Amino acid sequence: MDCLLMRHGIAVEPEEWTGSDEDRPLTKKGKRRTGQVVAGLAVLGYKPTRLFSSPFVRAYDTAKLLRAVVCPTLKIETRNELAVGASPEQVLSFLSSVQTEPLVICVGHEPLLSEVAGILLCGQSTPDLSFKKAGAALIHLPDSLKPGRGILRWWLQPRQLRALGKQYRKH
Repeated sequence: MDCLLMRHGIAVEPEEWTGSDEDRPLTKKGKRRTGQVVAGLAVLGYKPTRLFSSPFVRAYDTAKLLRAVVCPTLKIETRNELAVGASPEQVLSFLSSVQTEPLVICVGHEPLLSEVAGILLCGQSTPDLSFKKAGAALIHLPDSLKPGRGILRWWLQPRQLRALGKQYRKH
């Protein structure tokens, strides 16, 4: 199985938001830049079989932008395992339940995503890995979800994905 982990786009800052953290949306700039990132992911040509998102608005809205361009026939499936406050172990348990899928996308939050990536790639969480907003990584998970067995295919910053997205917009 391949697992594409993606952090949500730029959201309204907590101190500028009066509602609940779960309802904090993407900013205008966040929507625009995430749209450019999604175009970059489209250039890479991956065809996910499942699309999962944290139920938090900023992650779900990121998943909606992704779905519109990369996988319009898929339904976005919200998972509490990808929400703020979930543990890496919860994410790993969830991923093991969909291990027969060829390619899944998980849209979520930091530090959870980098902790999961660290465990999959290095066998433990590591501070050297982090996702910028709208950044993404593709990890191949051969045979099992044993810690340290994942193979990093790529880890791209939003700026790199936006540059790739310019190719998409030319076609």
